This record gives sequence, C-alpha cells and structure tokens, in this order.
Amino acid sequence: MGMFKLGLIINPLAGVGGSVGLKGSDGEETARKALALGAEPQAQQRAVQALAPLRELELELICYPGEMGEAAAREAGLQPRVIGSISSGHTAAEDTRRAARELVAEGVDLLLFAGGDGTARDILQAVPEQVAVLGIPAGVKIHSGVYAVTPRAAGEVVAMLVRGELVSLRAQEVRDIDEEAFRQGTVRARYYGELYVPEAGRYVQHTKSGGREVEALVLDDIAAELVETLEDGVFYVMGSGTTVQAVMDALGLPNTLLGVDLVKDGELVGSDLGARELLELIGDAPARIVVTVIGGQGHIIGRGNQQLSPELLRRVGRENLILIATKSKLNALEGRPLIVDSGDPELDRAFAGVIRVVTGYRDAVLYRVADD
Repeated sequence: MGMFKLGLIINPLAGVGGSVGLKGSDGEETARKALALGAEPQAQQRAVQALAPLRELELELICYPGEMGEAAAREAGLQPRVIGSISSGHTAAEDTRRAARELVAEGVDLLLFAGGDGTARDILQAVPEQVAVLGIPAGVKIHSGVYAVTPRAAGEVVAMLVRGELVSLRAQEVRDIDEEAFRQGTVRARYYGELYVPEAGRYVQHTKSGGREVEALVLDDIAAELVETLEDGVFYVMGSGTTVQAVMDALGLPNTLLGVDLVKDGELVGSDLGARELLELIGDAPARIVVTVIGGQGHIIGRGNQQLSPELLRRVGRENLILIATKSKLNALEGRPLIVDSGDPELDRAFAGVIRVVTGYRDAVLYRVADD
C-alpha cells in the first residue's frame, strides 16, 4: 500500500499578537509590533505537539524549510522531505498560499497547517475544494471549524488516517473576524467558504453522533448528496450496483443494475454501454465516473465494471472519480484497502493513495486505495 503523504504548513507568526494584547496577528505591522513587545510565537510548539503521535507511524512528511515546517518536524523526531523556499524576513500570507499550492501539487493525502483564522483563509484561497485539510489551533482567533480542538487532537486524527481507520470528512466553515473592528471593540465574524476536514467525533468540534446505519435511508442520503452536486454540461458515467442505482432512482432514470449508464443534464444519454461507446459519446467533454465498492473484496474498478477501460479512466482522471458507499460496506472491509484492478498496473498505481468516499448527505470519509 502506498505510504500516506502528509503536507505540513506552519504560519510562524500565528498567534503572536495574543500574549501581548494585540487581539490578533494579521498584517505585517502587527506582527512586528508584537515581536518588539517580546511576544513568543505559538505555532512552532503547537505543531510539535500535533506531530508527536506520528513519530512511530509510517508516512511521508513534506514541508517548507525552517520555521514554516521543517524545524518543528525535526524537533518532533520526524524526517521531512523539504521543498520550496521562504522569502527573506518574516513569512507573509503569500508564503502560506504558495506552500499550499506546491504541497497539493506533490499529491499530499492531507494538508496539516498550524495557524489561526487568517491562515485558514490563506489555505482556502490556495487549495482545490476536494483536498482534505486540518488545522492545528495556534492563532489568537479561532472562529473557523477547520481546526482540531487541541494540537494533540489534530495529531490523533492524522494518526487514525495513517493507520487506515475510518475517519469522517466534513465541510467546515472558514470564518474570520475583522481585526480592525475588533480593536475598536466590535466583533464581526465573516464567512469566507468551506474546506473538507477529517474528524473523529471526540477530537474535532461540532460533530453529530452517528448511530447504526439503516441501509435504505443511507442510500437515499447518498443519492440526495450526489443529485445536488451534479453539474450542467458534464457527462456522468454511472457504474453498476445498488448504491449507484439509488442515485439513478433519485434522478427518476432507468438503471442497468449490472451495467454502465451515461447521464448528462439529468437525462439518460445511453444504457448498458460498453467501453468503446462510452469513449465515443463522451469525446473530449468534461466527465465524471460514479462508482461504488463491489463485493467483499473492496474493488472499485475491475469487478463488475470492466466497461470502465484504462483509456476512459485516464481521460476522466482520478480527480473526477466519485466514489459512493455506505459506512457499513467500508467497515466490512475491516481496514483492507480499496482495489483498482483496471488491467493496467501503471494506471492502478496512479489511483493509489487516499480517496474521498461519499457516505451520506454532507457526509464523507477518507479511505485508502491500494497501490499493488
């Protein structure tokens, strides 16, 4: 199985204004003033606390040099792979955004960052929606839901992911207050957007308790989530199985239970299609593939859906594979990875790593795909 890739970003100045009463750290002037007043940056030590539970685990840690990640990683006893460079002097928001973009380009399974609400806003600007992120709280202001409750809790959630345990993935809000208004005595929090955050009930704020799954209701939930996110002008290749059938039922379209259908703009384009027909109908148009986990082995490609040829999978790309499954089905795998068996070993390896699985309405988990 491919090694878990963890990206790390530290905003070294996060929280620097708090201990000296500056009510925030946004803006270079504030950071300079705080340091002049003898403030101790918090982010470094908090990142070391978060990384401690990962010391004995097998993972690849990728980060920026010095105070943006490398120093904390080494202090926590990890051997990071260092990329990029920091502009001279104190790091700025642009360093955070650039680091985030470059770590995403490295294919990290999770982006772990230490900072406050300003840092979360920088991450939000820099990463695509589907990338999983988790914040280590180190700022003065933490209004965003993207942060673990404590640094240690952040580390425990990452450890669970690395060990392949089932961890929920939820959209959480990025909020930040207007610091200028705050210094004048007015608290004004603004909503900036959402990021996908892994959470294990007791470690991250605002979780709802999950009871036992009722299969039919969960399938309705998964279908509702998918129907809501379907985009106009995009072809959706609908794989086989009852989970995908629930989506077709919600769309009011006939479904080939053991075959592959093609949908666009809420209409059925073709039923029970073969590999060649799919390629011809889609052409160069944008497309996504919707599949579920087949049987007890954990196959997502190669069992019951050979119509999804290597050529089609390459054309559509891993980022456009939508995987849907109930948590019961994933739990039945007992931690075994998902399998891609396309008949093309090189392509199978390209699909390895951690993948997002839609498990309900506004509910998803991260799960491993094997690389051999």
